[in-house]
Amino acid sequence: MHDSSMQMNRGGHLYMQTNEIRNCIIRYLRAPDGTISEHERIPTGGAGSGTYKPVSDEPSAPNAFEGAASVILTPDGRFLFATNGGDNSVSSFGVGDDGRLTPIDVKRTGNVLTGRFGQVNGRSGSAKSLTYSPSCGTLYVLHSFGPDHIRLMTVDKEGRLYPRPEGYTMNTINKPHRIATTAALSADERFLIVGTTFDQPAMANPDGSPILWVNGKNGEPHSIASNAPDPDGLAVFRLNGDGSLIGPTFYDGGGGSPWNPQFLHHRPDHFVVGYAVGDGVAMGRIDSDGKIELGPIVPVDTSGGRPSELCWVSISPDDRFIFATNFGYGYVTSFVVDGDVIRVASDPACPKVPGDGAWRALNGTVSSGPSDSWVSPDGRHLYQIYGNASTLVGYAIQPDGSLSEISRAPIPYNSPQGLVGF
Repeated sequence: MHDSSMQMNRGGHLYMQTNEIRNCIIRYLRAPDGTISEHERIPTGGAGSGTYKPVSDEPSAPNAFEGAASVILTPDGRFLFATNGGDNSVSSFGVGDDGRLTPIDVKRTGNVLTGRFGQVNGRSGSAKSLTYSPSCGTLYVLHSFGPDHIRLMTVDKEGRLYPRPEGYTMNTINKPHRIATTAALSADERFLIVGTTFDQPAMANPDGSPILWVNGKNGEPHSIASNAPDPDGLAVFRLNGDGSLIGPTFYDGGGGSPWNPQFLHHRPDHFVVGYAVGDGVAMGRIDSDGKIELGPIVPVDTSGGRPSELCWVSISPDDRFIFATNFGYGYVTSFVVDGDVIRVASDPACPKVPGDGAWRALNGTVSSGPSDSWVSPDGRHLYQIYGNASTLVGYAIQPDGSLSEISRAPIPYNSPQGLVGF
């Protein structure tokens, strides 16, 4: 296990996948002052999607898979896992005390490459969000596209991967093409919460803008954003002792596109949800039976247009701050947590990072498409991917929750996904 207290004094390591067709993990060295420098690139042995975005069928756009946690570390720090979304595979690496990665295994998840409406032999896969249960040695791999949104792998003591036959869906009878986003495992490893974004993939207008409203069975316009208005945007699965799942049970996600559920570090029955269309964050609680309740959404400033596409959420180690990435605006908003109450701390928490001007968000705003973020174990620094700006930015977290830029590193254009470190 890596000693986070020692890392506070001597820096640490940060990992990101390039998601290029020849996918690689970039390892950055983190200096004690939080500045980063690229140290090496290690091939995953699998394929990313490159700049192609399967969810929206865009030839080049940031946030390829509409998901978080595509690169994760095991709690003991021995292994790193990464998705290869282009070919629906997962890679495992051993992690040395010096941060060096040693490739161990690459295995397909079991899902074939499918298009946005389930057609076989799609242009890319969509494996994108990972969570790991150490008690049963099971890795859960979430895909944007179903019908088998969740596939399982057994991880042995050496980090080798063994795909399992089980598959679990987020679809319902009336919604056969739902797009899942992020999976989060409760601290007691009893429940898996999964978020969603769309009840069906978005089609495009002639000008390329997405069609977010369709005619329902009664002829009335109906939003394709999940949980808007149907109250079934979050799913809870129960874990068996062997890692297999029971469910799902669908719950009201509290707002449009309950995109990213993340558990608090010190209150294991509490979690936060970031809403891509609901434009804010909310506090939730899960009871011993797996039932969830959500508080009100605390909104961001939406004067820049709606939706904000607030997708990624990172929580400080002391659970004091929530940092929410506004994909559509090109900046981060911070919130402060006081018991079960969430308040906006700084909005925006940092200046907007411009992209190259070639990509627009759902609200029409020209954006740099920021995606995954990560907070260092000492709570001093936050790192944020800006895919359309080809930039990874490091910030110093201020006492009021605002962010001061301290470091930048060039990254591949549009494609990068996932951040984790120690």
